[in-house]
Order: sequence, then C-alpha cells, then structure tokens
Amino acid sequence: MATTAGQGWAQLRQQARSLESQTETSLQTYSQFSTQANIPAKPTEEEKNAEARVQELLDKRESVVAQLGRLLDSEATLTSSALKQNNLALLRDKLADHRRDLARLRATLQEARDRANLLGSVRDDISAYRAANPAAAEAEYMLDERARLDRSHDAADSVLSQAYAVQDSFALQRETLASINRRITLAASQVPGINALIGRISAKKRRDGIIMGSFIAFCFLVFWFFL
Repeated sequence: MATTAGQGWAQLRQQARSLESQTETSLQTYSQFSTQANIPAKPTEEEKNAEARVQELLDKRESVVAQLGRLLDSEATLTSSALKQNNLALLRDKLADHRRDLARLRATLQEARDRANLLGSVRDDISAYRAANPAAAEAEYMLDERARLDRSHDAADSVLSQAYAVQDSFALQRETLASINRRITLAASQVPGINALIGRISAKKRRDGIIMGSFIAFCFLVFWFFL
C-alpha cells in the first residue's frame, strides 16, 4: 500500500512540475501582448486563446495540488515525510505566484486599453470640434505654427549666445597671450645682455636660412644643368 501511495505521489508531483513549466511558457507568451506599442481596443482572438491557456493550466495545477494534499493527509507514512510536505508547499507557493502574475498581466492590459480608449475619445472629440468649427480650427493651427516658430527662434538665439560666448573666450585668450608676450619682452629688455643674445640668435637663424636657401638653389641648378 505504501509503495502504491509512493508511486501515486511521484506521478502527481511529476505532473504538477510539467504543468508548472507549461504555465511559465504560456505566461511569457501572454505577457507579450502587454508590451505591444499599440494595444488594440479589444482583445484579439490570439490574446484570448493565450489567456485561456494560462487559466486552464492553473486550474489543472490546482486539481493536482489538491490531490497531493489529500494523498498526504490519507497516508501516515507520507504525512511523516517532511520532504514531501515541503515539496507540496513549494508547489502551492508557485501556483499562487503564477495566479498573481496572470492577474497583474490582465490589469496591465486593461489599463492600457482604458488609456488608449480615453485618448481615442479625446482625439475624436477634437476632430469633431474642428469639423464643426473650421474658423477655430484654423486659429488653433496658426497658434501651433507660431509656437513652433517661437521654439525655432529660441533655439537660434541659444546657438548665437553660445557662439558669442566662444568668441569672447577667444578674445580673452588673445588678450592674455598678448599680455604675457609684453611682459616677457619687458623682462628681457631689463636684463643686461638678453637683447644682444636674442639678436645674435635671430642673426644666426637668418644666416642659417640664407645658407640653406643658397644650398638648395645650387642643388637645383646642378640638377637642372645635368638634366
């Protein structure tokens, strides 16, 4: 009798785990309808079938878990097994989690539909008002155009302000560099021998430049002559 009860427990537990895995897959499929960019005003047949599939699996699991509970209550040897009691508790907790997930997805879809229906109703009212009052619709259009122009002007003013700020920054940098150059020149003029040294360095650079230019010209003439 204990062996038969043990076999019954193992089969029911395996069935519960299989249904649990199927439920997770079906919930994932059903959740995709709540992430659509444009949720339709009414559930599609595909959505209805996905929801019904999840509900069906939950009901089957409820029945299997109840059978496991009755089996534990009727068999003393099984009731004494803390492991089986723990397994049953986990199955019940997982079932409750999946029921909450289904309720949450249903609420999310319904809220999205209510919001879409409200926006659609507002758009319909606006369209009806514009159709009944063309002058008001034209005035509203002109106001929208003016608002767009104002935003464009604001953007242009912002760009110009940034450009002026950059220009002022460059001018300040040029003034700073000129001031530093003047200070260096003034300091050099006040130190004995600095001007003469700078003059000799400049003369040497000019002499080297003349020599290098003459050498290049000579090489060019020789190359041209033998060509």
